[in-house]
Amino acid sequence: MIFECVNQTKKKKETWTGRITSMINYGSHFEIKIESRSGILVLLGKTTLGNFACMPDFGAGCHLAKLKDKFYSTEKLSNVLGKIDGITVACALAAIADKIDP
Repeated sequence: MIFECVNQTKKKKETWTGRITSMINYGSHFEIKIESRSGILVLLGKTTLGNFACMPDFGAGCHLAKLKDKFYSTEKLSNVLGKIDGITVACALAAIADKIDP
């Protein structure tokens, strides 16, 4: 699955594409492999507090709200991954939100 990413600032708009190369449902969580400017492995699941995403290769993780909420997800993910990777993961999760229910 291919998805579009956008980094909008006051002075410029930067776009790039990403691709979900693998998505495995383990029942308790999903394993999602994303290829874009970097390769990112995301473990996605749900707790009583809502959704969570862990990126073990980055030593990072965070809680998320609705997967379609790109603004909130970008904010949370950018804090732990950096701006570009945070936007990429948020856009990937929004792209698959209708297909999964973690």
